[in-house]
Amino acid sequence: MLINGRSIANINTSVVTIQVMYLKNKIELKSNGIGRYVPLCYGGGMHSPYIDHKGSIPSRVSEIGRVTRRRDPYESKMLPSIKEAIKKCGITDGMTISFHHHLRNGDKVVNMVIDELFRQGIKDIRIIPTALFDVHNRLIDHIKRGTITRIEGSLNGGLGRFISEGILEEPVILRSHSGRARAIQQGDIEIDVAFLGVSCCDPLGNANGLMGRSCYGPCGFLKADAKFAKKTVLITDELVNFPCIPISLPGTDVDHIVVVESIGDPSGIHTGTLKITDDPQRLTIANMILDVMDIGDVIRNGMSFQAGSGGISLALTKLLGDRLRKKDIKASFAVGGTTKYLVSLLEDGLIGYLIDGQSFDMESVRSLRDNPNHVEISVDQYANLHSGATFTEMEDVSFLSGTEVDTEFNVNVNTHSDGYLLHGIGGHQDVAYGSKLTFITVPLTRKGNPIIKDRVTTVTTPGKLVDIVVTEVGLAFNTTNVRKEVRQRNEDLESLCKKNGFNVMSIDELRRTSKASGMDILRKEGNKLVATIQYIDGTTLDSVWSVK
Repeated sequence: MLINGRSIANINTSVVTIQVMYLKNKIELKSNGIGRYVPLCYGGGMHSPYIDHKGSIPSRVSEIGRVTRRRDPYESKMLPSIKEAIKKCGITDGMTISFHHHLRNGDKVVNMVIDELFRQGIKDIRIIPTALFDVHNRLIDHIKRGTITRIEGSLNGGLGRFISEGILEEPVILRSHSGRARAIQQGDIEIDVAFLGVSCCDPLGNANGLMGRSCYGPCGFLKADAKFAKKTVLITDELVNFPCIPISLPGTDVDHIVVVESIGDPSGIHTGTLKITDDPQRLTIANMILDVMDIGDVIRNGMSFQAGSGGISLALTKLLGDRLRKKDIKASFAVGGTTKYLVSLLEDGLIGYLIDGQSFDMESVRSLRDNPNHVEISVDQYANLHSGATFTEMEDVSFLSGTEVDTEFNVNVNTHSDGYLLHGIGGHQDVAYGSKLTFITVPLTRKGNPIIKDRVTTVTTPGKLVDIVVTEVGLAFNTTNVRKEVRQRNEDLESLCKKNGFNVMSIDELRRTSKASGMDILRKEGNKLVATIQYIDGTTLDSVWSVK
């Protein structure tokens, strides 16, 4: 028997679906719980295939220990340069270093550190960034030179396009925000040195991202790195007198401090769409979602929600505020990626608390600094499924987008239909896993390319976590491939919407309508494995192959 022209090596029916193994370009692949072929061995280790949306039981009964840091009471943590920090930390060929992305497209720290590693002739470095942006495209040269040989972190834009062409020897490993924190805390990733930019700190390393000329907001993405890395170096452009208050990152997790001229441009945190859409079709999507929420009694006193920074999400935030105001009720909390639109709801008394994982504009930074009801949290608190208490599981509703959705309700946010790897996972899996009701907002087509597919190019979020897909022409309820605990709820809500005149369609009808509006892009898939998509529990969800 042949699969894709290749002979079956093994069939194992002990998991959710039939497991089929075959070879592609000498890589042994195994089908996982959603029928995607994924490698078992990559990135220097063995990995388990994804089985189920609920996630695997942790193999560790405790997390790895924090590094013991002993120093004499008057021993200075200050170092004169990044060059000296590299020497002091003993970085050599083959080590692993990490960074965070709170400054997003305004970050300078990554480039400064990698440039210095190159100048010192250090090679074969694995980098573990929370995310990389176009500002980091100069890393392409360092990949070509051999300074960087492995990346485990989200890619956006030009760097992702470069990786898609198969230049990097090892596949990039993509994790969600919480999946990365979990991997660090459970020892899946061992960081030799974390280089963490902070907008201000004191001489002991107590730090925050709220003050200083390069302020960017919360420090949620830094905390796992600082606590579990073997060495932690803070890079700042604002050294303040002790104590640096508030303390977002404690000096107990810091070994060395380097003061530089600038850690970055805070205006770069405005990456992406930060303007409410005025597109009639997208406003139709936003209003349709709110009408569904009204019918389903989701918009009620004490509700909670999460919305992102895209044009539709921003419109949803504002329009939801209008409905809260009209009903004279108040949401208990909202979770960000925070924008000025969420801040406005907080300041108008329409939400009780604003929970912040990262800021997308300077109004959010100001609010987090000045408003006691605007609260910073770590990624672990936000969504780590192995932490025992996450903020996402308390969310009544969330609004997410995607580059593609398929007839199994699987969502792609990592690649475009042509196969190019242009986006990270972010918190997409995290939110869908925790939220009680998850909407996916997509247009029928983009530039003539149908967005509802028979099969998405890449699975980022499994369809079992998706409840409703909304387009400008209608909406589809997941009552077939959804997690069983909400199936009846979705069926009841679908029935209510039909009775109230909504254009409710099956996902297959949405696919046919989408396909009739354009022509599917034909992907020219190569034979090189360029990335793997991990689920929040660390199992492998999908493979990303090179683009010819």
